[in-house]
Amino acid sequence: MRAQAIPSAPATALRPLPFTGPWLLAPMEGITDPVFRDLVLERHRPEDLGGAFTEFVRVIDRALPEKVLRRHLGPRRFAIPVGVQLMGSDLGALAATARAAVRAGAPLVDLNFGCPAKGALKGCAGSALLRDPAALGAVVRATFEAVGEAVPVTAKIRAGFDDDSLLEDLAASAEANGAALLTVHCRTRKEGYRDEPDWERIARAVAAVAIPVCGNGGVRTHADLEGMRRATGCAYVMVGHGALADPWIFAGRAVSAAEAARFLLDYEEGLRTRKQATPRGASSRVKQLLRVWTAGGLVADEEDRWTWLHAEEIVARLRHVYSGRYGA
Repeated sequence: MRAQAIPSAPATALRPLPFTGPWLLAPMEGITDPVFRDLVLERHRPEDLGGAFTEFVRVIDRALPEKVLRRHLGPRRFAIPVGVQLMGSDLGALAATARAAVRAGAPLVDLNFGCPAKGALKGCAGSALLRDPAALGAVVRATFEAVGEAVPVTAKIRAGFDDDSLLEDLAASAEANGAALLTVHCRTRKEGYRDEPDWERIARAVAAVAIPVCGNGGVRTHADLEGMRRATGCAYVMVGHGALADPWIFAGRAVSAAEAARFLLDYEEGLRTRKQATPRGASSRVKQLLRVWTAGGLVADEEDRWTWLHAEEIVARLRHVYSGRYGA
């Protein structure tokens, strides 16, 4: 039996989506901070990358102030829109925080129903709400009523909690309560990131709702972007881990080793100058990207990847590549 949703919002109340193209950069905790996100945005035209999101902003039992949302949005603005993603289950705190996000300049508010972290489950937030479509809908409705006349509200879910049996119910509840877009990560919470992605689940969500659906999961190459749209009928495609391996995946542009090295050097410098990390911490964050990096032929093979990950002076090695004196 389908869970009963709160009566649907009028279609005319849904604000148009601000995206400039169909490919979107996913919100990723500990990764899509303003430093990494800005480097990706400044390397793309609006027609190649249609939008991005902050890391999820956790809302517990009290509203977050506008200055916190501004910090997540970062100091720079681009033609490519950046939405604020919120995660929580306290309806009053979420509504007030969503209004603060609009005041901070967010062009949309996205709601996270996919985070599988234990802390989110304990707080009945993130993917914990995938077990209760009506509760998920109540979160969407509270946020929609708080900001729906100013900016669109969107929702990001996984295909389910332990299985995908409630997928259509979850999609319908998000739509009925005011979501202007539904993003579906095609794995369940239980599957994490381990199993092969099942794009048929995205197609099921497309069939279940009239609002646009954004597919997420298993996009590794530029060709996969259009491949997912053809296979599922989704209107948008969101890329997470694929953009960590190749930040140019949205444009499909082949870059040189020097360009790839420049990105990583700018990332390391940005983390330090914006006081996001110590020099040692910034180098460690660069190595995290190098674990999966494929852009520019910078990492020749898995043996070469080992040498990058165990390099003592990672910044010096990147500078050598950028200047053409090391393996370029």
